[in-house]
Formats: sequence, C-alpha cells, structure tokens
Amino acid sequence: MPRTLKPCPSSPNCVSSLAEEDSQHRVPPLSWTGDLVQAKGRLRQAVLAAGYATFVVEEDTYWRVEFRSRLFRFVDDVEFLFDPQARRIHIRSASRVGHSDLGVNRKRVEKIRLLFP
Repeated sequence: MPRTLKPCPSSPNCVSSLAEEDSQHRVPPLSWTGDLVQAKGRLRQAVLAAGYATFVVEEDTYWRVEFRSRLFRFVDDVEFLFDPQARRIHIRSASRVGHSDLGVNRKRVEKIRLLFP
C-alpha cells in the first residue's frame, strides 16, 4: 500500500507541503537534481545537521524521523514522501503534543531546506 502524509490538524503546530490551500500550514516541497539515491544521501545529511534526529522508518519512497528537543525532550514527527517522477520530496513536520509550537516545525523545515543542496 503506498504511503501518504497525514493532513495537518487545525492547530498551528504542523506544516506540510501537501497543505496546498492552507497557507497557515503550507510549506513548499523540496526539489532535487541527480538521482534519487544521491538526493536521499543529501537529505540524510541535512536532517542530521538540523537537530537531534532519529530515523524510525526508511522505505523506498517514505521516511519518518523523530526530532527531540534538548531541554524538555518533546518529540516532533517529520515525514518525507519521495516522488521520483516529479523529483520532489514532500514533507510534513508536526508536534506530537500541545497546540502551539512557536514556529519550531516551520523553522526546522526551512533549516532542512537550506542544508539540502
């Protein structure tokens, strides 16, 4: 069964590249050149450089990564959905608990974007 990204809840602690008509939650997908193996290697480096990340699921076209905050050990779930035909990586980053994240998930996605050459 093909994977997909869950939609964001109404709370502001989630961003997704698939939230196309929802500017509060919308972030652009990542794009790449080269082949998928190279893109995955660069993305892995960017994710690891972005914070305290643990890779939980690594499938051909789907990854799930957990990020933990240093101080309170809160967990955020970040999902990546690879679209090899369009050369895009869709992304969803969301807090597991709470309502507001003070923009942490959006900042994380933008940091990964900057680190992803």
